[in-house]
Amino acid sequence: MEADIFEYHKEEDTVNVESFQGEKRKLIQPTSLKDPKLEKLKQVLIDWINRTLNPEHIVVQSLEEDLYDGLVFHHLLSRLASVHLPVEEISLTSAAQIHKLEVILAELDQRLGLQDSSQIKWNIKLIHNKDLLATIHLLVAMVKCFQPELDLPPNVKVEVVAVEVSSSGIKSNVQTEVLTEDTNTGSDPLSNIEREDHIEQLLKLEAHKVNTVKKAILHFVNQNMSTMGLQVADMDKQFADGVILLLLIGQLEGFFIPLCDFNLTPVNHSEMLHNVTLALDLLNDTGLQMPGVNPQDIVSEDVTATLKVLYALFKKHKRI
Repeated sequence: MEADIFEYHKEEDTVNVESFQGEKRKLIQPTSLKDPKLEKLKQVLIDWINRTLNPEHIVVQSLEEDLYDGLVFHHLLSRLASVHLPVEEISLTSAAQIHKLEVILAELDQRLGLQDSSQIKWNIKLIHNKDLLATIHLLVAMVKCFQPELDLPPNVKVEVVAVEVSSSGIKSNVQTEVLTEDTNTGSDPLSNIEREDHIEQLLKLEAHKVNTVKKAILHFVNQNMSTMGLQVADMDKQFADGVILLLLIGQLEGFFIPLCDFNLTPVNHSEMLHNVTLALDLLNDTGLQMPGVNPQDIVSEDVTATLKVLYALFKKHKRI
């Protein structure tokens, strides 16, 4: 069996056995590499990276080929956690790339709360060697930490060969590696409800519970708008023209939206729609996905659509 494994990787020219002698390494089985669930997870992660790094004009096409030098992880850390590390922007040599990854992964492991090394399924060497399994594990952990509202494909598992190379020979055994959990059998049923659609679930509850959540979000909005001398009293209507929504996004995300880019005093439906469309585009650029929310819904004072956007902002920034 070992011969077949290494013959496959020799043909693909992806693994050098000597490069991890004395270590334990997990290699994804060729059949699992073609699993549609794995392919979907890879595409979701690529799309997430590209949305997040769109302002930097960074485009990732392959998780295996585009992340090994640390540049993408460096920019993700900067965008998602506002962390700016003293490392080179572009690292051309292998030594410089490894040093850059060392600094970035040390910061990431701390941010992810993974002090126990047994919980960490990646390391500098694996990432730099373009190890797909380690790269996906790291990206999934980053999504869970920095952007938990992003829906990853559930229950993604791959068959791996756990290989240990030593001077006495090669030991290997086949294992199942879990990349994402099954949300239908998770230990926290509340989190599963939130993943389905928290706002739609909320609106099915009793009126007083809905009002309690709306008041909390409204308090959050007014806290952040008070420095601009603005106050929101009617959440259902005051966001329809997009003005306060744009100002709120700028305030929370820490950037200025030029007045020439939107209509400060919209007088018709077209101007309102332009404002709200711009607001949703900005949210998308910052990595906040709003699936199922149409700009027209917010202009039409659709309470569900408005609450979805405000709740996403509340959930992201409530601790700031």
